[in-house]
Amino acid sequence: MVPQWIIEKKRDGHVLSAEEIRFFINGYTKGTIPDYQMSAMAMAIFLKGMTPEETAVLTDTMMHSGAMVDTSSIKLPKVDKHSTGGIGDKVSLILAPLAACAGLAVPMISGRGLGITGGTLDKLESIPGFNVNLSEKQFIETIHKCGFSMIGQTGEIAPADKKLYALRDVTGTVASIPLITASIMCKKMAEGIDSLVLDVKWGTGAFMRTIEDATALAQSMVRVGKAMNKGMVALLTDMNQPLGRTAGNALEIIESMECLQGKFADEDLMNITMALTAEMLVLGKKAATVEEATGILKKIIASGAAFAKFKEMAALHGADVSALDDLSKLPKASIVKPYPAPAAGFLAKVDAESIGRAVLVLGGGRQKTDDQIDYGVGTSGLAKIGDKVAQGQPLVTLHANSEEKLAQAMAYVEKAFEIAAAPVAAPKPIVARITG
Repeated sequence: MVPQWIIEKKRDGHVLSAEEIRFFINGYTKGTIPDYQMSAMAMAIFLKGMTPEETAVLTDTMMHSGAMVDTSSIKLPKVDKHSTGGIGDKVSLILAPLAACAGLAVPMISGRGLGITGGTLDKLESIPGFNVNLSEKQFIETIHKCGFSMIGQTGEIAPADKKLYALRDVTGTVASIPLITASIMCKKMAEGIDSLVLDVKWGTGAFMRTIEDATALAQSMVRVGKAMNKGMVALLTDMNQPLGRTAGNALEIIESMECLQGKFADEDLMNITMALTAEMLVLGKKAATVEEATGILKKIIASGAAFAKFKEMAALHGADVSALDDLSKLPKASIVKPYPAPAAGFLAKVDAESIGRAVLVLGGGRQKTDDQIDYGVGTSGLAKIGDKVAQGQPLVTLHANSEEKLAQAMAYVEKAFEIAAAPVAAPKPIVARITG
């Protein structure tokens, strides 16, 4: 096969054969097809798209470009969850121990934050001693012992994706639904799971800004998963305001631990978490319906088992679990400053992107991949759309380690809120359920 002929075929809007896709991706992974030809192919896909069948073959080829996690020794139903990312999205920290307590195995390979979107691995590393870089053997052993484990992507898993993603990032081809689908699904399918639940977000703090784009992405990923004979469900969730009341690594660990203990919890955060976990239980045949699964999960939280399960997992990852019993041991900022409401009324807007940018400039996120994270900074006590507020009441509290960074963050926070005179309805956290 001749690479440029395959590029021309896709450039002209034709469907590529499975053999042509495998030839191109395998050649790029091995280095026989250079970056400039892969860049041209990525742009052709970006402009002309791919059929569901092409996307499934692309995903499968990228998945098999490296090692697959061998989960054959795990006899429990293996179910995972993936989120397309957002501000304050700490769902995995609550969901995984809940699912494990309900009898599922959750082999979760997570990511780091880049830009305004937080990463599960960074949140976990704010717990003293927590090691996210377990070997595959340690990963499987941890799942055998406690039902779940949360690690980062190893160099052996889907190397084609790692190489292609770096190229897409500098060639303007990131926002392509076939390429996003293949990138996400090749890593998730490499985990050796039976089923996958997707949390696809839309809004100002999400990668997909519109419901229409988020729906198209969710449908694409569900189709690919089903083509690989996996159980699949996607929920479309709102990311126009941050999820939960905190954003920032250690602050989100604190909120998650409080949720696992059944203490005060943000309603939207728990509604989304319970809905996603319930879908996992149904796919894993631990409950017949979402309603039955929700009842099981509520009992697990009330019993204290979910919090104990998280601590068990953290200990197996080398963490100092005393910091989970005494949350004051987690990293904290030296400056704590509330932002007061400039007027009385009802919150009409809490812009997720602005809050995310505030956390980023405080040092809680990365502007470059090698930036160091400041685990203690971020925001807490966030008011939500629909809340009635008095003038001077704190709408959010900033946690900073620098007066200069605090001032930069405050400029973003001031843009995040809008207050209306009349009552405002709170948005629905879950806007759609997609199964095909």
